[in-house]
Amino acid sequence: MPELKTPVLQTQTTTHYENFPVASWLCPPHLRPPIAAIYWFARTADDLADEGDTNPQQRLDDLAAFRADLTAASNNASSKNISISTRWPQVFTPLSAAIAKYSLPINHLEDLLSAFEQDIRKTRDGQGYANEAELHDYCARSANPVGRLLLHLYGITDNVALGYSDNICSALQLINFWQDLSQDIPRGRFYIPEDDCVKFGITRADLIYAVQTKTQSQNATDLIALQAINTLAMMQKGSKLVHLIPGRAGWELRFVVQGGLRILDKIKALDYQM
Repeated sequence: MPELKTPVLQTQTTTHYENFPVASWLCPPHLRPPIAAIYWFARTADDLADEGDTNPQQRLDDLAAFRADLTAASNNASSKNISISTRWPQVFTPLSAAIAKYSLPINHLEDLLSAFEQDIRKTRDGQGYANEAELHDYCARSANPVGRLLLHLYGITDNVALGYSDNICSALQLINFWQDLSQDIPRGRFYIPEDDCVKFGITRADLIYAVQTKTQSQNATDLIALQAINTLAMMQKGSKLVHLIPGRAGWELRFVVQGGLRILDKIKALDYQM
């Protein structure tokens, strides 16, 4: 699954699932356990979907089992029974406790699993994204739930703040795509909307050739520039959220936003080369 190069929780050793904008040293101590529980849920699911040499069907089967354990964890949390037996007790025991204590919205966790499953199927079937709306729908499940879960823990629930959070999280996900085109395309992952490719006269074969030969046409450059510019506008819109979140959480978010903007600056400085 895609990885975002943004600050990550440092409570345990980790090298990825950077689709999690958290810096633990800015996090209030009482929120570190639930944030860690959410992080390791996402990290483990991401590993099931993307790590190792497991075939697509086995990955989907593992995620189905993981989803069943999420349901069990939620049910156990409702009954205040947080001692559970699963394939992943290190994930679901603390997560069940967090669900019970903070009433975490389970639908956001389910959305993450839905996105992981979609990525497996699209890669397996060689499918891309028809248009921007379809790509943004993926981001709404692969990235936005993280921000919404964190805002829930901070007690922020108004729709304006949630909308800005969605902009930031989707932008971070898209930034990851645009910086990793040279890695994703050879793996059969095509995140540039197909209708934009048509507008610029770029085929999938053109993208593969550009990555293989490290050369790309001006049209391909303009195509990638469009994606980066649109993502910049999304991040700038979402950045208004930093003024709605007080204290250390607001500063944490500022670091996340600035990190994403720096990556976009780097992509531009490299002339949008894959």
